[in-house]
This record gives sequence, structure tokens and C-alpha cells, in this order.
Amino acid sequence: MAVPSRGVLVTGASRGIGAAVARAFAAAGDRVAVAYRGADDRAREVLGSLAGTGHVTVRADVGDPAQVARMVDDAVAALGRVDVLVNNAALFTTDPAGGSRRIDHPVDETDYDAWVSAWRRTIDVNLLGTANASWCVARHMLTVPPADGLPVGRIVNVGSRGAYRGEPDVPAYGASKAAVHSLGQSLALSLGRHGIAVTSVAPGFVATDMAAGVLDGPDGDAVRGQSPFGRVAEPEEVAAAVLWLASPQAEWASGTVLDLNGASYLR
Repeated sequence: MAVPSRGVLVTGASRGIGAAVARAFAAAGDRVAVAYRGADDRAREVLGSLAGTGHVTVRADVGDPAQVARMVDDAVAALGRVDVLVNNAALFTTDPAGGSRRIDHPVDETDYDAWVSAWRRTIDVNLLGTANASWCVARHMLTVPPADGLPVGRIVNVGSRGAYRGEPDVPAYGASKAAVHSLGQSLALSLGRHGIAVTSVAPGFVATDMAAGVLDGPDGDAVRGQSPFGRVAEPEEVAAAVLWLASPQAEWASGTVLDLNGASYLR
């Protein structure tokens, strides 16, 4: 018996890992809500690249709780039900420049106002955005029953290797991702009894435009050399892991934080 099409909400889906995740679910026959903050052209491009039908774009700054609630409502209205939430939206900085979303804020080189600003915005998006989207979608999953043959729900968070190895130049990012991993495990414990499995992935460097400034620069070879494979991940490799963790068969992985770093960091 074929598994029914699922409604899937992917945040930060206009680029990089999020776009690859959206394409993977669409290729599997699911209907995808491509959530994005402001890159309308990129979001429409991703939407147009998705296999199948029934997909939609939804816009929100996930650092704003009210916009998160509207984003989930819009996704539900378009998809009928959200069966899978992928919390991928994240940032390094509030003001992307030159295609990069990274801004360094090492403690010994950053003034206090810039330090406070970097932490506040990073936590608002990376941690609180993930928490708020999870609350909204989980409460929806508990209210609206799934189609026959589908589990109540799946939530997959995109964390980071930086949660474990440290991020001295972007400490707010590393700390926020460690908190995302912890949040996922707490939700796995609280939601498992309702049939909702929650997992996280912890990628290392991935060949996205967000990482291009580092990978294309003088430190690129050193970064690739961190892995014995001599390269960094492709977004599609992360998407394949997310797709499996969101599958009905992956319930027993709930609470897992899956390392995806090509043996570049072992713990």
C-alpha cells in the first residue's frame, strides 16, 4: 500500500540545505511549503524546481513569533495538514552582504553593543524560531489527525557540528545550535507519547552559498582537509538524511542527533 502524500513545511528553504530538503521531499511525492524570509526570487526558483504539484511558498522572519504563527497557519491552509516540520532557518548575521550571512563576533575583538546584537538576533532566529515553529506545528499535529497510514508527525531540526567543536568567531551560532539539539531531545521526550518523533542533524561544512566565502577563500583547502574524504558535504547529502529521519520507519530514531560531517569531528 502506497504511503499517502505528506504536507511538509521547510523553513529557510530558499537556498542551500533548505532548498535541497524541499526538493528531496517533493521528489518523494510530498507537498512542500517553501518557507523563506525575504528572498522572493530565490523562493520562486525553488518552488519552480519541485517535482509534482501542490507546493507553495510561505514567507516569515522566524525571529518574529507572530510571523511564525502566521507561517504555520499559511502552510496548513495550503497543505491541509503539516505532517513534517523541518527547522532549517538559521543565520550568522542580520544584514547579509556579498552573498554571505556570516559576521564574526569573537569576544576579544567585538564591542559590547555589537556583541549583544549578534547574540540577540542569533538566538531569536536559530533557537526561538525553532522552538516557536515546533510549538505551532506540534499543536496542529495533535489537533488534526493524519491520513491513514501516516504517523502523527515528524520534526527534524538542522543543527551543527559547531555545537560540539566550538565556534570561536561566531559563538552565538555554536551556542544556538547546541540549544537546538537539546530542544529537540526535550521535545522527543514530551511528544513521543503522542506519536511525534523529533530528531536533529548536525552537519559540518556544507557546500552552500552561506559557506562559500570560507570555502572559496584561502582557508578553503584547510576546511576540506578536516575530513579524510578531502571535501565538504553537498546539500543533497544532508537532505537525504533529513528525508529518512522524517519517514514513518524512523520513529525509533527519535531523540537522535545525527552527525553528518564526513568524520571531520568525532565525539
